[in-house]
Amino acid sequence: MTALSFGALPAGAVRQTLRTFREGPVLTIELNTPEQGNAVTDTMLDDLLAVLQDQDPAVRVVVLTGSGDDFCLGGDRGEFTRHLAHDPTGSGIRMSGIKAQRVCDALTANPAVTIARVHGKVIGAGMALALACDLRVGSEDATFRLPELALGLPTAWGGLLPRLINEAGAARVRELVLTGRAFTATEAQYLSILQRVVPAHELDAAVADWARPIVRRPPAALRVTKTLLNSLSAASRLADVSVLDAELMAAVVAESHQARGTG
Repeated sequence: MTALSFGALPAGAVRQTLRTFREGPVLTIELNTPEQGNAVTDTMLDDLLAVLQDQDPAVRVVVLTGSGDDFCLGGDRGEFTRHLAHDPTGSGIRMSGIKAQRVCDALTANPAVTIARVHGKVIGAGMALALACDLRVGSEDATFRLPELALGLPTAWGGLLPRLINEAGAARVRELVLTGRAFTATEAQYLSILQRVVPAHELDAAVADWARPIVRRPPAALRVTKTLLNSLSAASRLADVSVLDAELMAAVVAESHQARGTG
């Protein structure tokens, strides 16, 4: 097998909101709307799901990263407004939430090992995408925030809350959610949101350090081990109600919208 290089990426396939690169058994998926801070839209969710569903079985590692200055600034609030203008009952938001759950589940249940490579701002839905990955490395300048409550939204997107509680612990997560404060990559590592923090110029090398041994593992053993890890993690989340995320988000947003309209 040829040595893996994670320096300058070759030109790859381009979707409306993503770019993908393939190097042997490693597939890189890059969120590619930097002018919007890679904010998550329905189109991006559709693109992500299409790439993950069409994934070559020979892929052993999937790297999720973002172009531009930030990994992901969270959900696109403008799209929320458009959904409500079209249907004030929140059906569009509900459908978007269902897509988000499918994408995050596809990352977690992916037969390949998934690696989040994060930098800059990682906000809301961006944190959910990263947490859905098996391994997460961030640059020293990365910052994290859960602003949903301040925006009048529940923390209910793609199974974010149960995954976060499972990794960081209920008491710490409660403080982050209720205050909405920003926190650093160093604190994110302490909370196990990141497993590794490196200078920005070493991000690719850190990903390669993880990918090289993984692609040498026997495929069947790797798949079974990942399934076991996911199963054991799920067993510790017996009260996981993330299946209701889309309904909760739609209900809260629709109620707030109606209250503003009658106030």
